Amino acid sequence: MAKQKPGPMQTIVSLCKRRGFVYPASEIYGGIGNTYDYGPLGVELLRRVKDAWWNRTVTAREDVVGLDSAIIQNPQTWVTSGHVGGFSDPMVDCKLCKSRFRADKLEDAKCPEKPSKRPGECAGELTEPREFNLMFKTNLGAVESSSSVAYLRPETAQGIFLNFKNVLESSRLKPPFGIAQIGKSFRNEITPGNFVFRTREFEQAEMEFFVPPAEEAQWYDFWRTERFNWYTELGIRSEKLRMREHEASELAHYSTATADIEYEYPFGWGELEGVACRTDFDLKRHSEASGTDLVYFDPQTKEHYTPYVIEPAGGINRMALTFLIDAYEEEQLEKDTRAVLRFHPEIAPITCAVFPLVKKEGMPEKAKEIEASLRRARMSTFYDEKAAIGKRYRRQDEVGTPYCVTVDGDTLADDVVTVRERDSMAQEKVKVSELQTYLFEKMGSWSRPS
Repeated sequence: MAKQKPGPMQTIVSLCKRRGFVYPASEIYGGIGNTYDYGPLGVELLRRVKDAWWNRTVTAREDVVGLDSAIIQNPQTWVTSGHVGGFSDPMVDCKLCKSRFRADKLEDAKCPEKPSKRPGECAGELTEPREFNLMFKTNLGAVESSSSVAYLRPETAQGIFLNFKNVLESSRLKPPFGIAQIGKSFRNEITPGNFVFRTREFEQAEMEFFVPPAEEAQWYDFWRTERFNWYTELGIRSEKLRMREHEASELAHYSTATADIEYEYPFGWGELEGVACRTDFDLKRHSEASGTDLVYFDPQTKEHYTPYVIEPAGGINRMALTFLIDAYEEEQLEKDTRAVLRFHPEIAPITCAVFPLVKKEGMPEKAKEIEASLRRARMSTFYDEKAAIGKRYRRQDEVGTPYCVTVDGDTLADDVVTVRERDSMAQEKVKVSELQTYLFEKMGSWSRPS
């Protein structure tokens, strides 16, 4: 019998563990359901995705500033926001296997004992749906009691709303302006799955953009377009993306409009990022509950108003997974098949690998000298002197390294290196003194091959 070829998702999961992107958490103890650790390359990918998001959303703009709020806030925060009373999913249990499923996602679920069937289509009977709160509870202090209950935040947004007045006054900003944050959030998901697509612990990138109420529609259109373009400019294929506006029945009670940027994953279309109009709901709720005035006074128009909010929000882990899936290609060459991750150089975990052609004649020493100079230029590098040069190229292709620099006899004689490009596999001689400039120019002009 022919060996079954792994599907695209299985291939990505296997690659992630084998090459050090993602590992199952606490694996030596048998693991813990749907929890993952990020290895050396995974950490670099996450960091670069975060940097790319921050540079585009905050650093490049004069109307957005950053924040890092606490994971554990006063529990009244989550009462006021509605999370304690209403942050829940409908849940059903199988009376036979005792598994738990989201009642609104049964068509996507599989029976754990009969994967070819959906829950309820097997021999097991399902319970009536009941609400399951997604908040993670904890206790503050040495004594557990009702007064010590606190929560791990399910989103980073509320910390931004609580600090609206602080940022407004300390930064001397005026609407329209944004407050951005990247940080960990926690949700006790009933049915996490699809690798790191949905997990109980994840990192969010959210920005709350505060606007005069009359400007809500124009800024909603702006941020929808801006966020969609960010993905395509970092190499995501546009044909794998779509913008889906929510129907009126899908909208949160406080939202006038919401759109999801969706990607076509191996398991189907799924939300990559959302852009929502939250109106003035959050600021008004926190103002009423805390007694703090969160109304903005415009000294030019003499107008008092509570700003409306446009919120682009996405998960860093899901973004990184999407870049991985979209970048992966298997290219049939004359003699073999090449696995390659076509990462944009801005998010590639390794920007440049440096090799000596052979381990003698001073080539390793020169290669290490060049690699050190690239590191000093804040470039992520990797040094390798093991195996044939072709195999070393293939290793770097598989982890998405855009450029490989080889030190050979010409380097020792004429001070030139061979630069090999990942996507085209073309090679070019470059003077060592011009190498950094050459690589930075290449990175700045990169576009994904069609």
